[in-house]
Amino acid sequence: MASGRRSWIALAAALLAGAPAAALAAAGPVANVIPAPLSVSSPPDAAPVRIVEGETIFVPRDDAGARQTAQQLSALAERTRGLRLTVAVGDPPAAGGPAIVLLRRPGLPEEGYALEVANGQARIAATADAGLFYGAVTLWQLLTADGQRGPAALAAVRIEDRPQFAWRGLMVDSARHFQSPAEIEQLIDWMSLHKLNVLHWHLVDDQGWRLQIRKYPRLTEIGAWRTPPAGSPDAAPGHKGAARYGGFYTQDQVRTIVAYAAARHVSIVPEIEMPGHAVSALLAYPQFGAGAPPPRAAQAQWGGFPYVYGVGDGTLGFLEDVLTEVMELFPGRYIHIGGDEVAHERWNASPEAQARLRALGQSDPAALQADLTRRIASFLEAHGRRLVGWDEILGGELPADATVMSWHGIAGAVAAAAKGHDAVLAPAPWLYFDNGQSNDPHDPLGRGVMITLRDVYGFNPLPATLPPDAAGHLLGLQGNVWTEHIRTFDQFQAMAFPRAAAVAEVGWSAPERRDWTDFMRRLPAQFARYAALGLKANPAALDVVVTAEPATLGAGATVKITAQSGVGDIRYTLDGAQPTLASPRYDASFDVPLPAKVRAAAFLDDVRIGPIAEAQLDAASIRRRGSRQLRLCNQKLTLNLEGAQAPDGRTQTYMVNPQDPCWIYPAADLGGVERLSVGFARLPFNFGFDAGHNSAVLHPPREPGGELEIRQDNCLSDPIAVAALPAGPVGGRGMLSVPLPARSGRHDLCFTFTARSFDPVLALDWVQLAPPAPAIAPAPHDR
Repeated sequence: MASGRRSWIALAAALLAGAPAAALAAAGPVANVIPAPLSVSSPPDAAPVRIVEGETIFVPRDDAGARQTAQQLSALAERTRGLRLTVAVGDPPAAGGPAIVLLRRPGLPEEGYALEVANGQARIAATADAGLFYGAVTLWQLLTADGQRGPAALAAVRIEDRPQFAWRGLMVDSARHFQSPAEIEQLIDWMSLHKLNVLHWHLVDDQGWRLQIRKYPRLTEIGAWRTPPAGSPDAAPGHKGAARYGGFYTQDQVRTIVAYAAARHVSIVPEIEMPGHAVSALLAYPQFGAGAPPPRAAQAQWGGFPYVYGVGDGTLGFLEDVLTEVMELFPGRYIHIGGDEVAHERWNASPEAQARLRALGQSDPAALQADLTRRIASFLEAHGRRLVGWDEILGGELPADATVMSWHGIAGAVAAAAKGHDAVLAPAPWLYFDNGQSNDPHDPLGRGVMITLRDVYGFNPLPATLPPDAAGHLLGLQGNVWTEHIRTFDQFQAMAFPRAAAVAEVGWSAPERRDWTDFMRRLPAQFARYAALGLKANPAALDVVVTAEPATLGAGATVKITAQSGVGDIRYTLDGAQPTLASPRYDASFDVPLPAKVRAAAFLDDVRIGPIAEAQLDAASIRRRGSRQLRLCNQKLTLNLEGAQAPDGRTQTYMVNPQDPCWIYPAADLGGVERLSVGFARLPFNFGFDAGHNSAVLHPPREPGGELEIRQDNCLSDPIAVAALPAGPVGGRGMLSVPLPARSGRHDLCFTFTARSFDPVLALDWVQLAPPAPAIAPAPHDR
């Protein structure tokens, strides 16, 4: 994450907590919390409340749930505001006496609560423990809305609140990259403070089996560890070959995590993939697969694989044994079995599968997945559980209580609900948080599709295509953090937050309470809370971005400034000063002479809400494009990949299609440019793709070592320049300087690497057009 983004957060939060009162007066009372409450009003003739050091939280006698919530609120206040609160059991002082009071009120929804701050007291009422906890979370957010430390002054307010959806979730993929038990508990903490209540835990996939199963120890002895290719970031730093990579959760660790989540009103839904995504399991127990076992190398690759479980009684017994231990560990109602991306054709060569198909009176091997799903659903139902699967399980007749998780857009949820099945929305690309959220080169890795915070916030969980009588089957929604390219927990945090905050508001808040501008108004305070919690969220939604290119006329640059949020104003300076409300407002692109220093920032309600962006412009910088500023020629697969770690610990990222090394520099100004330079890297190729993912375009080389080819205006014309690639190791970087024939005007430049194979991945890092030589003034005696 870019440095310097955090220093402004507490200041902006404090200013927005108090300064924009005039701007917000027309909207009525304001609660600076996320997600937005259902109802916010001002108690008549009520005085504000001051919460000071040593304030007491009173809980009813013999109420363990209220006491637990009070202790959690006390710990939060001390951690994030430095404010120590005490917990006492018994009756609070009379109205008007200083106190925080937790009490029970019959008749409220299970997750609903009422909060009143007035006349010296903050009173939280709820029927159930979950509602009491969420009321405490809202009070904590009010306490921390100004981003300050010490005593807090709270405006009088009355809040009545309950969620729109029962399922408000986040999926963590621990199969591709392993998070420690402590990191999972941190994630649960952060989820609960957003009123997210379902952690979908993806524990099994081709690349790793992460859950200890006592009856089958090889699942973790073999399946939990892989050997990444040399040069991969997963390999140990400085290791000449590759390191053993992985990990798993013991059953004792899982029990601790499940209890930790329950105390924070988060239910964990474990996912055990079947019948596909089974490489890690079949490496350990190949007898349960259909056909030849997978090669060991497949476990260290990303992508889709054709290896599936068999369908005989032995395999069914294995899966039931595994699920029996899973159910002992996870007491929640739902068990997720995956069911996505199954290579049904694998069963065509299995005599056992063909025999089962004949017994079913079917000829399509897809019927075998439907049959397995029914059998597993019946097994789970017999144990009081409900099956959840990705929307591919709709391919056959489902048991009535099966729940469908829709990832192919929203169509699966609509179809499932129309058939009477419960459904959860988790659609790509809107709720897939492995997609990038900005073009900042410091942002974490992921897929090249851009899903901004605003995209997530704008997702409609009640599609117009959903029949009104089926709406009751829509349980809710969740964001998914797939981790193929999210290697570290720091990267995970930046990819999940604040987009998880948008999921929380879409899932909790009533449609009429959701407003993007108001959400942005509340976001700086949320970032101040993140900083206090140690959560490394990505503030790209609050950033502004300054870009420049050669001016159409003259020798200067045309400057463009954008803000991802699209709200408020952008203010900028050209004299090195810090932007303020008195600075010029950006309305349209403008030209500047070179060199130039542009500083810009976003303002909302007359308060700066994000960090200051700065760009030093000169003739060279405006003709340089980094990997994320280029366009991939083939966008069927766009990935932002990480190179090997340098000795200083830093890494470089590259936007690539690993099966088509081709990039476009759009509208390059070639006037006076006679040479260009490029930086590139050789990355390990560890991608295994089935036919559905294949976008391969191999560019054959002229020489064994390969070349860089440069074309003008399209990628199929003859090259205007060719340069041989120097030799280098996987994980290494290189640079080329290439002369160009004289050109004028603006043209797309197409850059293609040639090679005999995709291994290693040749990745373009940057392109620098040599600026035109400056005009030389004639000597005085020549005038």
